[in-house]
Amino acid sequence: MLDVRDIHKWYGPFHAVRGVSFAARRGEVVGLLGPNGAGKTTSIRMITGVFPPSRGSITIDGLSIQTDPEASRRRIGYLPESAPLYPEMSVTGYLSYRARLFGVPAADRPGAIERALSLTSLEEVRRKRISALSKGFRQRVGLAAAALHRPGLLVLDEPANGLDPTQIRQMRETIRSLANDSCVLLSSHILSEVELTCDRVIVIAAGRVLADGTPAELRERHAPESAIQIEVAESEATAATIAVRSAPGVAGVESGKSENGWRLLRARLRTTKEASVPEQLAAVARSLHDIGVVPRMLAPDAPGLERVFHSLLESPGAIDTERAA
Repeated sequence: MLDVRDIHKWYGPFHAVRGVSFAARRGEVVGLLGPNGAGKTTSIRMITGVFPPSRGSITIDGLSIQTDPEASRRRIGYLPESAPLYPEMSVTGYLSYRARLFGVPAADRPGAIERALSLTSLEEVRRKRISALSKGFRQRVGLAAAALHRPGLLVLDEPANGLDPTQIRQMRETIRSLANDSCVLLSSHILSEVELTCDRVIVIAAGRVLADGTPAELRERHAPESAIQIEVAESEATAATIAVRSAPGVAGVESGKSENGWRLLRARLRTTKEASVPEQLAAVARSLHDIGVVPRMLAPDAPGLERVFHSLLESPGAIDTERAA
């Protein structure tokens, strides 16, 4: 569906994007991650046809964004970080207007609008003015408008920005439902949501792709360190830390949050072929048992995408301070 090959972007002498390549297919949700100034926004603007790449090629459903811009753009739905809404319009009035802009045939517009309302759960506010809606509903209106013409490629730039936890969960479910018909390219700073929503993650820094794979693959490649989470009574935290630190295979112990009289500890494990994580977990349990400490929680700690992200950004050559958005 989407094929990005060795795209570059220069602003005068400044090299903002330096050979980004990846492909994505219909039915897939792909997350685009990177620090501020990594080249994400510039890459998205090239993919959506806002401006052409200085070098390289972008095709959408086999159509080149450079040589066939009008036909390729018809296959794109784009939700920028600030959704372009008209607050004085009703939800259905705005969607009808957008349907005309997209060239949806008059006979097909009612069905397209009903489908978009259903996919984004907007039926209950369909007659309300957009100005009267909450931030979460306004984001959904923008998403409904972007998906109205059933685009092959749906590009979402920070779709969960400013939403509360319930609204973020609803947005995640909506994005997954939209992926049934489209390839979804998602840019976000909320790493936990990227991990829960995306099938694949592409990490960009200094205008280059640092990593591309499923969240599980990235964890395995770039955050292989194993760890154990331990929750003990606050009064026993110091003794537990000393005991766990001396357990076989433990590289170090970090003290985390304290809540309601309980302290969270994280034991980092050395990579070893001689002992599996369950065996190291048992060794930590024995060390606590020997000093009479009964933990409220003792469980493996799987590395999250945030740890992968920081591990990649700390790698040599990952960051160039002179970056573009």
